[in-house]
Amino acid sequence: MTDRPASLTPAPGGYADWLAELKARIHGAQQRAALAVNRELVRLYWQIGSDILERQQREGWGAKVIERLAHDLRTALPDMKGFSPRNLKYMRAFAEAWPDQAFVQELLAQLPWYHHLTLLDKLPGPETRRWYAAEALEHNWSRNVRVMQIEAELAERDRP
Repeated sequence: MTDRPASLTPAPGGYADWLAELKARIHGAQQRAALAVNRELVRLYWQIGSDILERQQREGWGAKVIERLAHDLRTALPDMKGFSPRNLKYMRAFAEAWPDQAFVQELLAQLPWYHHLTLLDKLPGPETRRWYAAEALEHNWSRNVRVMQIEAELAERDRP
């Protein structure tokens, strides 16, 4: 009696279709999970940025508070990434650029964080940023495709 590896054992009827269906379900679940994580991170980053803005305005804190906050967060959460001074400044700029939390939660949370950095770095105003964000969602643009569209000034050609 020899034990054959499972890959050499003949598959029962309908097995290949079932396997393909399972793989598609698993892949779909992985994508939904990644999107959910991204949405929560974007929301968190907006909230942190909004908190920084509010406290700087209310308490009169200067820019050095961001350096201190980055240090303290990295000390408290050494295994987590994303809390560098640079990223905290982006969070602040993100909240400043998009003060409407509902808009962030409904539309912008669907885009990966690095898409937002591209919008902040490459575009001057909210209307143009809004247009590129909506187009990226509608056409499922990657960040690189969006950068090319921005550099080609697609918004200026495509909008009435």
